[in-house]
Amino acid sequence: MSMVYQSPLRLRLDSAALLSNYRWLREKSGSAACGAAIKANGYGLGAESVMNQLALEGCRDFFVATWEEAQQLEAHLSDDISLSVFHGVRREDMDIALASRARPVLNSAEQIARWKAGGGGPCDVMIDTGMNRLGLSLDGLDMGLFEGLEIDTLMSHLVSADEEHHLNDMQVMLFRDIAKKVTAKRYSLANSAGVCRGEDYAFDLTRPGLALYGGTPHPDCEIFIQPVVAPQAEILQRRTVRGGESVGYGATFIADKTMETATINIGYADGYARIFSGSGAAMKGDARLPVIGRVSMDLVTIDVMNCPDLKEGDWVDLDYDLGYTSLVSGLSQYELLTRLGHRFERYWV
Repeated sequence: MSMVYQSPLRLRLDSAALLSNYRWLREKSGSAACGAAIKANGYGLGAESVMNQLALEGCRDFFVATWEEAQQLEAHLSDDISLSVFHGVRREDMDIALASRARPVLNSAEQIARWKAGGGGPCDVMIDTGMNRLGLSLDGLDMGLFEGLEIDTLMSHLVSADEEHHLNDMQVMLFRDIAKKVTAKRYSLANSAGVCRGEDYAFDLTRPGLALYGGTPHPDCEIFIQPVVAPQAEILQRRTVRGGESVGYGATFIADKTMETATINIGYADGYARIFSGSGAAMKGDARLPVIGRVSMDLVTIDVMNCPDLKEGDWVDLDYDLGYTSLVSGLSQYELLTRLGHRFERYWV
């Protein structure tokens, strides 16, 4: 008889918040369709679950990074779902891509030539309007590249939509210009922050990612976007630490009086970064339980003086507000989400 392992780590995922965030982003997209970036396993939440929930809400356009991610979702695509692969097609990807319902986002002349030579069908194309990362450069762009291509979506990617930057207006202008010259079914520029900037950025299709999952990429969306992710950890041991004793590696914390602590099953191997040493906290109801000492690979110690009834086997929430935690940790909201590792049991409520 096989035994089912129960993880001492959980991610509590809020379906109502995810759908609320999508509805708000869809409304902000105006007349444009609102898609969803579900790369990096749905920003760590579980790409299949996110896709299925958003599809029921009416989302029809999804985006992943690699063909491995596309393969994991292929069996779950209904006939009216569109899936695009941002990283295009390497030589090694061609057999998978040609057999897949997903479309490559072609980023270079070499990828376009490879797709044409392989007899590829509908595709997307990325134009670089200032990121200098992936996409066809506008400088000396050979318009003949597009001959024979069946382009579903022509797209570009915003550099600094989360702040007031001169590149925002410049990228919109450049993308409007190239959109007049390249025939495609749809045109797409806006990520989450772009959606928050208004309909001038929406074109035909928006591609939010971070804001779906509770991140706030632009000040204008902070009061509308709801948190989706709540990491939770189980208490492995409760103990008394006496005044003058240290806690954790390096003895960086010395108790100035007798205190009650608890050790919880989380650490930097789970994505809970060492930067939270002495600055992070867990929560039990309204009680804040500060992290004391260093965050180690698998364990964190918290001060539980305010919770006399907490015991081994109880669960606590990690204080993981993405905006605030990003500010105090120096880690981006994207990192905070995608670092949460495979040890977490993910469950939706």
